[in-house]
Amino acid sequence: MSFIQEFKEFAMRGNVIDMAVGVVIGGAFGKIVSSLVGDVIMPIVGVITGGVNFTDLKFNLKDAVDGAPAVTINYGNFIQTAVDFLIIAFCIFCVIKAINSLKKKAEPEPEPEAPAETPADIALLTEIRDLLKK
Repeated sequence: MSFIQEFKEFAMRGNVIDMAVGVVIGGAFGKIVSSLVGDVIMPIVGVITGGVNFTDLKFNLKDAVDGAPAVTINYGNFIQTAVDFLIIAFCIFCVIKAINSLKKKAEPEPEPEAPAETPADIALLTEIRDLLKK
């Protein structure tokens, strides 16, 4: 099998295509959730915390000198990104939980297996035992 044929077989597998679709949708979903966090949730949190804008929170290590920018640790951006992550993780958890519950409903319950027939020699021995008990 040639290299190109192997690659074509690999790329056309259903799970690879499903993964590619998932990555594209996940990227778009991430942007939506980032907007939700940045434009809706964080302003509310800012009002609750007294008007604090988290993206402006930073720790200054070194002041700006002669045109060189200040050296800062932007922990506010980290807080913003952590909240983004938690919300994205929660949303993905909810979606997967819903999909799994739909799969369980869609799958018919397996019928209980009928007990296996007793072999003839075992049945005969059981009859003899029952007769001896009488």
